[in-house]
Amino acid sequence: MREIILATMGEMTLKGLNRKAFESTLLKTLRRRADGLGNWQVRTAQSAIYIEPMDETARQHTRQVFERCAKVFGVAALSRAAVCEKDYAEISATAADYLKEELLAAKTFKVKARRADKSFPLNSLELAAELGGDLLEKYTHLKVDVHNPDFTVVAEVRENAAYLHGARQKGAGGLPVPSSGRAALMLSGGIDSPVAAWLMAKRGLGLVAVHFASPPYTSPRAAAKVRTLAEILTEWCGPIPYYYIPYTAAQEYLRDTLPKQDYFTVMMRRSMLRITRLIAEREQCEAVVTGESLAQVASQTLSALACTDAVQDLPVLRPCIGMDKVEITDIARKIGTFETSIQPYEDCCTIFTPPHPKTKPKMIDVERFEAVMPELNTLEAEAAEKAEFELIMPCK
Repeated sequence: MREIILATMGEMTLKGLNRKAFESTLLKTLRRRADGLGNWQVRTAQSAIYIEPMDETARQHTRQVFERCAKVFGVAALSRAAVCEKDYAEISATAADYLKEELLAAKTFKVKARRADKSFPLNSLELAAELGGDLLEKYTHLKVDVHNPDFTVVAEVRENAAYLHGARQKGAGGLPVPSSGRAALMLSGGIDSPVAAWLMAKRGLGLVAVHFASPPYTSPRAAAKVRTLAEILTEWCGPIPYYYIPYTAAQEYLRDTLPKQDYFTVMMRRSMLRITRLIAEREQCEAVVTGESLAQVASQTLSALACTDAVQDLPVLRPCIGMDKVEITDIARKIGTFETSIQPYEDCCTIFTPPHPKTKPKMIDVERFEAVMPELNTLEAEAAEKAEFELIMPCK
């Protein structure tokens, strides 16, 4: 029996004259996700995506390709579907055979039909009624429940064939990466920044990860933890350019020369953002992404964020800004980053933190303090120059 993966595109169908560009990006991403798992044909027609195995190796990896495609932004929903001729007898027999396991396990069911090909002799309601009657005869234990069935049989008559499947699984949604451009992601080992990355990638944004470490104050395990987070994100975002920034010298300089230590956190964030801006320019990024949530910590008050943003000219995107920790944690669990994020390895943002950081810093003070730290810009430029680069690929 011929089986394919049938997917839908969601909001991309509303893109008007730009739709073809979005579709092209999505199809390229889906083809890459199937790389190494046999020969696959990926095409689109009538607002649907057809992902079809073309050899035995591909057929053996259908489940794995389905799981990968479910994490591709731009895919609204998908299902594994049997393909047959647009003949009612074939449709009935294929449904009874292909969905046998699910129908035997269910007590109630319903049939949903969609006739995209108007030349098919039965309309959608007639097809659903006829197929439902045949399945009741074949599986006599079943009862019809149109409101809350245990299982839904879906029959679609499209341009070239008929497709039979169960209810669609929800896809990643959003827009394909990198249809919305590129941004530099300030990636730490916490819960928030990987969630921010996922949320912005869902809007089609390609990401360049920038991680700050301060050895020996931060350990190799801490760095490995953040790299693992980036690797998990590639399952959703695709390949991620990853920069490891050695920040020790700049951070020690801040600690030793800053006139008022309660300003340390906001001054450090400004310094990190300047370095991130240098990486962003190198990678042709148009924005910076952070995991900050309003008033969660001292550096995330309105005053502190204003002082931080003023240090460079790119837009700073903060998708978590209005979320509380529970909401952010729920997304972290969903995308698979939570268990890694909570590993207890130190982060450079937490070292040298003053006991009472300034929650309402003033720009005039920030500028005055930076004026008496002339070596800071040099140390930041050196940190960016010494950055270790790696292109992290999705796990196969």
